[in-house]
Amino acid sequence: MATSTSRGALSLAATLLTATIALYMTLVAFGNITDFGTNQQFVRHVLAMDTTFKDEDLMWRAITSTGLQDTAYVLIIVWETVAALVLIYGSWLWARRDDLRARRMSTYGLLMVMLLFGAGFIAIGGEWFSMWQSKSWNGLDAATRIFLFSGVVLIVNQLSAPRGQTPAT
Repeated sequence: MATSTSRGALSLAATLLTATIALYMTLVAFGNITDFGTNQQFVRHVLAMDTTFKDEDLMWRAITSTGLQDTAYVLIIVWETVAALVLIYGSWLWARRDDLRARRMSTYGLLMVMLLFGAGFIAIGGEWFSMWQSKSWNGLDAATRIFLFSGVVLIVNQLSAPRGQTPAT
């Protein structure tokens, strides 16, 4: 049975870890907005599949339209920005000791990060667009690190809930 001391320590851990992911996502979104061109090139190369093995059985997946590539990149930035804002709000709620709402908002934000890095970068970028084949435009290691770190933070957020209390209640 959890004591108030252990529950307090877990809440502190949830606060600090959620704030860390919030800071990371804020910096990522800010960097992509203020230095738009750097990761724009990354997204363009991944979607164009121009540095992969160029297997003719896979190249039909390539998106070579710069308009579609840039649209995908802008949508990524919007998703990152919203995730950062949700996590900032969740961190603020943790700091105010509004644990139930903090857990709910943090869960939403962390799931947004995990969807972006897991489904977006690892599954779609890595497998569908064969990013794993590229030596120069391969972000799988970074995506995996953030996906796993966010998952650990999500677990800590859920561990800090008293028995029977989940974000849906």
